[in-house]
Amino acid sequence: MPSTPLVRHVLFPGRHHLVTRFQVDYLRALRAGLVSDLDGMPVRCSPDAVVVWAVTSANHAGTRRNPVPGHRREALIEHVTAVEHLPSLVVPVPDVAPHPRFAHLVATTVQTATGHAVTLDPQETVVACSTPEVIAAYQELGYRVVGVELDATDAQGEGPARPWDAVGRLAAGDPTWTDVAHPVVPGFFRRYGLESQIVQVFADPVVSGDGDLTATRDYRTYAAAFEDASRRKWEQVRPYVLPGRIVDIGCATGGLLELVAAEPRLHESDLFGVDVARHLVAEAEHKKTQGVFANPNVWFVQANILRGEVMPERSVDTTVTIALTHEISSYGEGVLDVERFAHRTFVHTRPGGVWINSDVCGPADGDRLVHLTLRDDDGASPDVVTDLDEWARPDVAAHVRGLSTASRMRQFAVDFPRLSGASFAVEEVAPATFRLTLRDAMEFLTTKDYADNWLSECHERFCDLDGDAWADLLTEAGFELGPESGAWRNEWLVEHSIAPVATLTDAATGEPVEWPDTHVLTVARRPVLDAAHGRG
Repeated sequence: MPSTPLVRHVLFPGRHHLVTRFQVDYLRALRAGLVSDLDGMPVRCSPDAVVVWAVTSANHAGTRRNPVPGHRREALIEHVTAVEHLPSLVVPVPDVAPHPRFAHLVATTVQTATGHAVTLDPQETVVACSTPEVIAAYQELGYRVVGVELDATDAQGEGPARPWDAVGRLAAGDPTWTDVAHPVVPGFFRRYGLESQIVQVFADPVVSGDGDLTATRDYRTYAAAFEDASRRKWEQVRPYVLPGRIVDIGCATGGLLELVAAEPRLHESDLFGVDVARHLVAEAEHKKTQGVFANPNVWFVQANILRGEVMPERSVDTTVTIALTHEISSYGEGVLDVERFAHRTFVHTRPGGVWINSDVCGPADGDRLVHLTLRDDDGASPDVVTDLDEWARPDVAAHVRGLSTASRMRQFAVDFPRLSGASFAVEEVAPATFRLTLRDAMEFLTTKDYADNWLSECHERFCDLDGDAWADLLTEAGFELGPESGAWRNEWLVEHSIAPVATLTDAATGEPVEWPDTHVLTVARRPVLDAAHGRG
């Protein structure tokens, strides 16, 4: 009976946010022939056996699931294995959605990344893994598996701490994480600021585990909408942009920065795009690698601006925010967070620099009671409002699109207050006629057409600040408001979206009410000599 071939490769797949002492000791024992596979058969390694560290989700960073960037993980493994004289190769594997062929994808990625110098033949490869569902996937491909931490787990389920356990301890401020990690890890983490980065990511109250603002948003349609609007928004803000360091906060996929980069008078400027959503920043980076930006001095940063400063003090000539500030208010602590953001923007703006903000806004006299009459013959009018929480996003979109305008109001009256946290008092005083404040009427009318991202949009409040409130907020932060600033009414929106399906009257007199302002543009300049510092 022929003997089993010697193992030439130990495939060690995982996110590998750090390396533990146990893992290194285990891999040494495995190469020395002191470990058996999960079937109880001894594993015999060749003297030159190589550990292949497959770093999964290598293209993700800044999320609770993947707080450490892939390139730092790769460098850490190279450092540990060099110190330990452990023959190794490190291969990054991009993130993919859960898939039954994941094990095959990893093996193929390793072979492709090494120019097929490493072929993971199941006869000469053992997989080191402690995750049962992943183990099963490799066993189906014919690989033998060793259990790593599973091999040292007792009948009560107690075993050595895993890398993710150490990351959790670090995030919680538990100093014993260093007892788990390999001795070189703490110094490496400190050198690159990874300790504070992990703590910040885990403490973030807004961003989801996958690095997104909300789990109910379809980023494909969201990004497409931003791209489509970029040229129109650029024409609005273009006259006020100063050359130098230009920062687009809430940049989405970089559509506006494409136009900034193509502007001849700004060709020597440094351009920065900042967004909280990993999907959007990844797409912006992809566009950069394709040479989309005429100006090569473009950088993208994934960051949550609610957590702190994005740019150094007095370093930015122009800050641009498009359709961002209502999200700050909606996902943070309301207007208080907009005030904080305005202060941070003032601090990072050079004296003489400018912050240009374009967004939706609330109506003046927002507490005025009105009657809003809506069409009820332009779609379905079900007898009851549907609970959409457990529905898939496409099903939610189809349902909302099929409702009449009046029935969308009935749906909105349930979804908006529970998701946004805002009060929303509405009474249907006659069929399809609703009594509510002017502010609440405009919340509905400016949201009703966003069926593709209905639950996400119902989380957001468009009318927290009116034009006068914006002027007061910016002045309080230290800015001087330019004459270009002010609230305005989007006539296209009124003509095509609001007026065809709605009428508005005063609740007391029955007199028609004019459609109010829907948007605001503010051009806020930091004085060359400001009271905060008394100097330029």
